[in-house]
Amino acid sequence: MIDILFVGVGLFALCAGIWRAIRARRTGAGAGLAVSLIALGAAFCFLSNRAQQFESEIYPSLGRLLSNLATMVAAYGIGLTVAEISGTRDRGRRTRPIALGVALTVLVVTFFSTPGLPRGIGVFDELYRTHPTLVVYVFTYTVYLGLAVIDIGIMAAVTIRASGGALRAGLALLLLASGFAVAYLAGKVVATIRALQADHPAKALCRGPFSTVPCALDVGFPAISVLLIVLGLTIPAVPGLVAARRDARTLRLLRPLREHLTRRFPQIARIDPAGPSRRERLLAAMSETNDGLILAGVTPDQPPAAAARLVRDLPDEPAGTEPPTAPAEPFAADVARLRAIARAYRSLEGTSPGLTR
Repeated sequence: MIDILFVGVGLFALCAGIWRAIRARRTGAGAGLAVSLIALGAAFCFLSNRAQQFESEIYPSLGRLLSNLATMVAAYGIGLTVAEISGTRDRGRRTRPIALGVALTVLVVTFFSTPGLPRGIGVFDELYRTHPTLVVYVFTYTVYLGLAVIDIGIMAAVTIRASGGALRAGLALLLLASGFAVAYLAGKVVATIRALQADHPAKALCRGPFSTVPCALDVGFPAISVLLIVLGLTIPAVPGLVAARRDARTLRLLRPLREHLTRRFPQIARIDPAGPSRRERLLAAMSETNDGLILAGVTPDQPPAAAARLVRDLPDEPAGTEPPTAPAEPFAADVARLRAIARAYRSLEGTSPGLTR
C-alpha cells in the first residue's frame, strides 16, 4: 500500500513536471516549477520501499539520502515559484541558493561520514544515540524544510487575499499543503527526540500510511502534502492552457483566409509574424487578416457570410488600388468576428463564385 501511494504520487508529480518543462521550453517561463515537480516526483519514487531495497545494494540507505536531497531541491523551487506568483521574487534572492547549498552539503557529508548505516529501508531511529552525525543530518533537513515550508505558507497566505479564480484555489491548496508539511516535520522532531531519550529505540515500521498516528505523520501526511502541492501549482495554469488551446484553434481557422488575403495584398504580411508565444502569433495573424479585410472593402457591420464571399471572389493577383480603411474593433469582438468570417470562408472553399450569386 505504501509503495503504491509513494510511486503513484511520485509518477503524478513527474508527469506534471515533464509537462511543465515542455511548456517552459516553448514559452521560456515556468522552469522553476518544472524542476520542483520533477524533484518531488523523484523524491517519492526514491523513497518507496522497493526502490530503497534496490538503492541499498549500491550504498546502505542511499534511497533515504537521495529522496531527502530531492525534497530540499523541490522546496527551494516551490519557494521560488510562489515568490514569482506573489511578486516577492527579489526577497531572499541571494540567501535562498546559499542556504540550499549549505544544507545539501551538510546532508551529504554527515550521511557518508556515518558508519554502519542500515541496508534496505533507511530508518535511523536506532542509530541517533550512537551516531551524532545522523542527528545533525536530521536536524539540518528538518530546519531547512521547516523554514522553506513556513516561507511558502506565508507568501501563499499574503497573496491569496489579492488573487481570484484558479490562482486563489491553487494558493489555498499550497497553504493547506504547508500545514500538512509542518505537521510531518513536527512529528519527525518528536520522533527523533524520543529515539534519543529511549534506552532501546526500535524501528518505526508502518503497515500502512495511516495505520497509526506516527505513521500518518511520517508517511501519509507527506504524500498528501505533495499531492496538494502538485495540484496547487498546476491548477493556476489551467486557464492559460484553455486559452492557449483556443488560440491554437483560432490560428488554424484563420490560416486559409489569411493566406488568401496575403496573396492578394502582399503588403499586409509581417516581416517576422512568428512570436515567442502562441498569443503573439495569433495577434500577428489577426492584424494581417484585419488589414487584408479592410483593403478588400469589408466593413465591421458586414455579415460574416457576405464578407467571406467578398474575400473568396477576390483574385489572387495583387491590386494597385486600395479601398478606404475602417476603424478598429476591441480584441474580443475582433476575435469573434474574424472567427465567424474565417469559418464562413472555409465553408466556401472549393465552391464556384458563380454558384453563390
